[in-house]
Amino acid sequence: MSQVLLEKPRWRHVAFTVWLSAALLLIVVLWAVFPAGFSHQDPLSGDLNQALQPPSAAHWFGTDHLGRDIYSRNVFGTALTLQATLFSVLIALFFGSLTGVLAGYQGGRIDTVLMRIIDILMAVPNLLLAMAIITVLGFGTRHIAVAVGISSIATFARLSRGEVLRCRTHLFVEAARASGVGHLAIIRRHILPHAMAPVLSLAALELGFALLSVSALSFLGFGALPPQPEWGLLIAEGRNYIAAAWWYTTLPGMMIVLTVLATNRLAGVLQDYTEER
Repeated sequence: MSQVLLEKPRWRHVAFTVWLSAALLLIVVLWAVFPAGFSHQDPLSGDLNQALQPPSAAHWFGTDHLGRDIYSRNVFGTALTLQATLFSVLIALFFGSLTGVLAGYQGGRIDTVLMRIIDILMAVPNLLLAMAIITVLGFGTRHIAVAVGISSIATFARLSRGEVLRCRTHLFVEAARASGVGHLAIIRRHILPHAMAPVLSLAALELGFALLSVSALSFLGFGALPPQPEWGLLIAEGRNYIAAAWWYTTLPGMMIVLTVLATNRLAGVLQDYTEER
């Protein structure tokens, strides 16, 4: 009885953080889809007489060095950042899973060659590899998404390969193979439904990492060019005004931190649910 009473506050806290994270992510998604519904100010134009104004009722996040509303720029910059984040995770999920499934199911020389390529990718830090890829592809938000996605392929390949190796030894897979079912049918009907749940949980967790990577590369100047708003670029623009205008970098930075924390919280819950099943 006492154990139940002790666990009740814990589960209430878990439920509260989950709902809070979901609400925050919903707001961020709505910012990306309907930015004009959350801010009526032009994110590209400003008034020099209102430059570097602190947060107020008129400007919730204050203004930048050109008098532009930082909250408006943050809202309108959400779409670019989220699009790059989602696209990068989809690239990593698709190509990483495809590589892992092929290596795990075929085995032999194919497995050896593919895993050695994955080992090479894992030997290079993700951000450094992404920067090298951007140097080849060129600057821009789309190229950032591609670079971050390629740098994360190895993680998905490793996990999906391990899950396929585990699933391909099940009796129902052996029975399907013995009855003459084709390889593609076995993978589609019997292996993927049992192997992809942990991979999808990893994709949810990877969203937070991808958001940080996209923002970091934008901060370094590899993404959108001014005056186009983007979360990482907003922080980069305000780094020279930290002493005089703390809100310039702090509030956009807080949005990145809160979004990553909310994403990781929901991904953790999804991962726990997947493991229980």
